[in-house]
Parts: sequence; structure tokens; C-alpha cells
Amino acid sequence: MTTSRRTFLTLVGGGAVAAGLAACGGTSGPKSSGSSTGGGATGSGATYWSLTGQPQQAIREAQVKRFNDANPNTKIKQTEFQNDAFKQKIKTAIGAGQGPTLIWGWGGGGLKSYVEAGQVEDLTEWLGQQTELKNSIFPSAFTAATVNGKIYAVPGETVTPIVLFYDKRAFEKIGAEPPQSWGDIMDLVPKFNDKGIAPFSLGGQSRWTNMMWLEFLFDRIGGSEVFQNIFDGQANAWSDPSALKALEEMQKLINAKGFIKGFSSITADSNADQALLYTGKAAMMLHGAWTYGGMKADGKDFVTGGHLGYMNFPPVDGGKGDPSDTVGNPGQYMSISSKASQAEKDTAKKFIANNTLDDATVDAWVKSGNIPVVKSAKDKLSSITDKNDAEWLKFVYDTAANAKNFAQSWDQALSPTAAETLLDNIAKLFQLSISPQQFASSMNAVIGK
Repeated sequence: MTTSRRTFLTLVGGGAVAAGLAACGGTSGPKSSGSSTGGGATGSGATYWSLTGQPQQAIREAQVKRFNDANPNTKIKQTEFQNDAFKQKIKTAIGAGQGPTLIWGWGGGGLKSYVEAGQVEDLTEWLGQQTELKNSIFPSAFTAATVNGKIYAVPGETVTPIVLFYDKRAFEKIGAEPPQSWGDIMDLVPKFNDKGIAPFSLGGQSRWTNMMWLEFLFDRIGGSEVFQNIFDGQANAWSDPSALKALEEMQKLINAKGFIKGFSSITADSNADQALLYTGKAAMMLHGAWTYGGMKADGKDFVTGGHLGYMNFPPVDGGKGDPSDTVGNPGQYMSISSKASQAEKDTAKKFIANNTLDDATVDAWVKSGNIPVVKSAKDKLSSITDKNDAEWLKFVYDTAANAKNFAQSWDQALSPTAAETLLDNIAKLFQLSISPQQFASSMNAVIGK
């Protein structure tokens, strides 16, 4: 029932889903690489590689079956791989110009590399003609599908924002309300520490957990364009004054003892950071929406008793960012190989338009305890009978639907080289062993690499 980010990224191969609620889907016995469903493709059919792991696998297979039943002369041949095998296979095949017609992925840095190599179709004009489909999707999901102003992938599947969780009981103990600004966060720190409650839980040894803080501070202080400039490869973009300000504010919180003592030796994969929140040792926690299921399963009456609170990250006084913005996983993505035949491309487009976000798919995602990346998901929430789960899913829906910008997690948005350098320097920043300027200099050195 408990779910770590690693498990989550394995289940959806690098994206994330909104967390098993009443029941948490685990990885099923994976099919052997190369197994297929949906029959063989004909000359005008298309090939599609996807991942094993439930409940995602069954939902994807059902999409293909519906399409093939309706289009017997242009069937899609689906091949399923375990996560690590998929990542290796898809990269090699696309590099050799032999990838599948339909390329499932995570957008961001991986998609950008495909675009730069000329391996995927520009879908901007086609999607502009698919008015109903495009308008049904959360606008913020297109950020990770866009490279140099053009759309190369169609968002699909599910959304998982990063959320500021809090223990209502801890706030009652100090007689305070949840923070409405960064200034409120800094004011709350000594109040919680005086009561022997850590202001924030953090599994800092995992490094990516620290990254979530910077993602929000960069956005709230400088707006979404600060990281966009980094993603676009602008020289010295990490030295933007707003970026340096965010790094400084981060170290102020650390110096003020904002995090639980020993946070740099706590791992997130063990869910120890979640336990600190639901056992009352920490008042707040910035974490992925996937942790809801774990806290409900392991936290006794923490969720069922109504003690868990949650909110979007608050604004920073004087910041340029839109407080509706969020970060995390804005969806998963489907591209079309530029090397496919025109008939294969036409089949792929028909599948994307008619089957990846159809009513049956949206219904299946919601029933599995997830919010799909479409506005119509809101109409399905009435089917959730558990009050706490229904309120939670409505919050996830509203966060994703109302976000002016839904930034992809930096370690997914950047290239593997830049992402590893980022995580290494974030760990040093949180250990106070480097300054904001040293952080920026190290990161500027790997922009575009």
C-alpha cells in the first residue's frame, strides 16, 4: 500500500499517478519484453510500445483493444516492456530510426532530445485542428510537450502535483493557521521548534526531495520563465537574480532550523519522511501527491480522522510567480515517429484523437484513484464514495486544472547529465557546503548538455 517515488516512477515509467486511495495498485507480474496485444499491424497500421505494471497497463491495453475492434484494417500492434528495459530499448531504437510509430514518454528533456535529432513529428498544426481534443486537456500540461514553441507530443494519462501537506493537530498546538505566504512559513519555524515539533519533514538523503523546494521557490519568486530559460539552454540562466534569491531563501530556511534534525540522512524511499508527519514529529511536508495513499494506509487515523491538511505552495511576498502554478508531473506524453509511413502516422493520430483520452479511459483512471489530464475528470469524481478520498481528488483536480503553469520535475525536464549535476549540487546546497553563487556556477556549466 505504501508508495515511494521510485515505485511510482516505475509504475508509469517516469511520470506519476495520483496515488492509490482505498486500494493502491502495485506492479503486476510484468509481461516479457516483446509480448503484444491487439493483433498484428497491417501495412497501414501502427506500432506502439508501452509499459507493464497495473493499473496503467490494463488501461492502455483497453485503449488499444477499443481502437482495433473499431479499425480492423488498421490495427495497432502493442508491445509491452518493463520500465528499465523500455527506457533502454526506446532510446536505442529511436536513435537508429527504428522506433515504434507511437512513442510513449515523459516529455521534457527526453522529448527535446528526440526533437533535436529530428525523430518526432511536429504536431502543432494537426493538434490545432483537433479542437475538441486540445480543449479537453489541462492547458498547463502542454508545457512539457512543447519545444521551441512547437508541440511534439500530446499529453495523456494522469497528473501528480507536488503538495504542501500539514498536520492540523500541530497547528492547533501552537494556535496558528496554515501559511499563506513564504513570510508566514519563516514566522512559523520558531513557533514549532519552541514546541518541540519540527517545522518540516524532509527525506534529504534522496536529493530529489530537496529539489521540490527549489522548483517552487524559483517559480514563486521569478515566475515560470526562470526555469524555462534554463530548459531552453540560455547561457548563465541559473544566475538569474530571481534564481539566486530563491537559493538564498532556501538556505535561510535551513539555517533557521526549518527541517527536522538529521534530514540529510533520512530517505524518502523508506517513507520515513511521511511517518514523521503523521506521527506528529513534524508539522508540514512538501511532497508528491503519490504519498497520500501511503499516509492513509500507514498513518492509522491520520487521514481517516481528518487530521491531514494540504494546499498548494504559498506565494512569496513581492514575487513575480503566479500562485496557481504548480510543479511535479503534468502528464505522460505520446509522440509520433517522423520515420513512420504516412499511413502509420494517420493511424497513430486517429488512435490519439479517439482512444487515449476517451470517456472510457477517463472513467478508468478515476476509478483507479487518479486524476487524468482532462477537464472531464471532474464529472467522474462523484463516483468516489470515500469522503476523504473525494476531497483529496478534487484538490488534485483543481490544482492541475487551474495551474497557469505546471512545471515538470527538473530531473525529468533536464538531460540526464544536467539532472545528475543538479541533484549533486542541491545536496551540497542543503548541507550548506556551497553558496548560492557556487550552485549557480556549477549548474551554468552544464546548461544544454
